[in-house]
Amino acid sequence: MEKFALVTGGMGYIGSHTSVALIEAGYQVVVLDNLDNSSEKVLTGIESITGQTPHFAHTDLRDVDAVLEVFNEYPITSVIHTAGLKSVEESVTNPSKYYENNIGSTITLVKAMQTAGVSTLVFSSSATVYSSSSKPPFDENAKTFPTNPYGMSKYIIEQIMADMALADSKWRLGILRYFNPVGAHPSGKIGESPSGVPNNLMPYLMQVAIGKLEKLPIYGDDYETPDGTCIRDYVHVVDLARGHLAALEFLENKNGVHFWNLGTGKGTSVLELVKEVEKVIEKPIPIEMKQRRKGDIPIVFADVAKASSQLSWQAKYSIEKMCADHWKWQKHYSDSRQ
Repeated sequence: MEKFALVTGGMGYIGSHTSVALIEAGYQVVVLDNLDNSSEKVLTGIESITGQTPHFAHTDLRDVDAVLEVFNEYPITSVIHTAGLKSVEESVTNPSKYYENNIGSTITLVKAMQTAGVSTLVFSSSATVYSSSSKPPFDENAKTFPTNPYGMSKYIIEQIMADMALADSKWRLGILRYFNPVGAHPSGKIGESPSGVPNNLMPYLMQVAIGKLEKLPIYGDDYETPDGTCIRDYVHVVDLARGHLAALEFLENKNGVHFWNLGTGKGTSVLELVKEVEKVIEKPIPIEMKQRRKGDIPIVFADVAKASSQLSWQAKYSIEKMCADHWKWQKHYSDSRQ
């Protein structure tokens, strides 16, 4: 019997790579996306990698009737929920947009799943749920207290899912706390192509590398780190996609709600990342030092022991591989605006 998985936001950066992992594992994939920040061209990229085109529903996740139609059309047995707005900076200036979109769409999805009798869900959460007072490495029991509306929207969804599992033992819920996804599929056929000026470090850095942007702003060089810049845990998006598959397989035999960090367990500073990209592109990256941003934590990296023991998952790819694959995507394919 074929297994059907619904991937919300499946045309996006995380969703598209997860769709590839699912197809390669034998799943039939149904992509649901409203294309607000993505393109239908991603289907071509997925097909060129896997030899299969996912089923596609051009639907807004907040439209409960439209979402129910998708469940009625396909024999979906599990859901991977990657849809949502993800800019920390935008969430600070427009918090209501983030609460309405991220939380509202999740509630709609859960209602549709209940009506359809589907109880297996993997949710894309974020390391931003952790408190700035926590000390690295962060394990899943570290103190949670988001410092921005984006992180708070993820945290509230986590709490909703925990309450759902308490209310109904049929739920099988996996919550993945991403650290910093970077890279692209090694084929270069799919990757991250943000609209407008990128909000995250790696895509911004790559657009400077290719000449779309003039220089990279670095916010603070006076932190208590070896080179003064913030340290983060960067994880290859293909490794991240594998994590979703591992979580889904775990949930086949486990009810309740389960939390896992997905990262490498290692930190890389902003300046170290710049140097790695410079090695790949073989030229210097223009940078501009600026004052610290409010809310930035000096050092953030994951304790990934739980994902390793429960999911038999660990990140395979190095920071060098992340930079090389992201550059391949940026250089050869991002102009197609996936």
